[in-house]
Amino acid sequence: MNAQRPEPVQVVKERRDRALSALVQGVPYISFLGIVFDRKGDELTAILPYREAHIGNPDLPALHGGATASFLEVTAIIGLGWAILWEEIESGRIDPTTIGPATLPRLPKTIDFTVDYLRTGLPRDAYARARVNRSGRRYASVHVEAWQDNRARLFAQATGHFLMPSRD
Repeated sequence: MNAQRPEPVQVVKERRDRALSALVQGVPYISFLGIVFDRKGDELTAILPYREAHIGNPDLPALHGGATASFLEVTAIIGLGWAILWEEIESGRIDPTTIGPATLPRLPKTIDFTVDYLRTGLPRDAYARARVNRSGRRYASVHVEAWQDNRARLFAQATGHFLMPSRD
């Protein structure tokens, strides 16, 4: 019997990290804001490291609403894009060894995006996670929650609807 040995876990992790990196690098605005993504399995946490440039009201000081909204929208788009890419890799439709700008699925386009500012964003790192509520062939709905020091004390949340890329 000629059973194929499973790949080492580290090889699989490195390939998935490269796939995520390629996805994130496809959106230059992400590096402009300084957002990074921490991946544990198929779960992503977006991190907006504190920068003085993100402060909108220096008297409080508080994170700018535009920086917060951008952080949430980027988290939603990359979260949805990652869910699509993860499914493509796991099903074997995309070979993770060949992932690059030319082979990545296109990212969804925002139809609408509603942000709820729940409390002041403080001058410190912020974290966010996206949850895909619905993802069909043409349309997706994503909810995002953002917090700083305590996951249970959100400072903002958002819901977005996205036009899914065609799979041709």
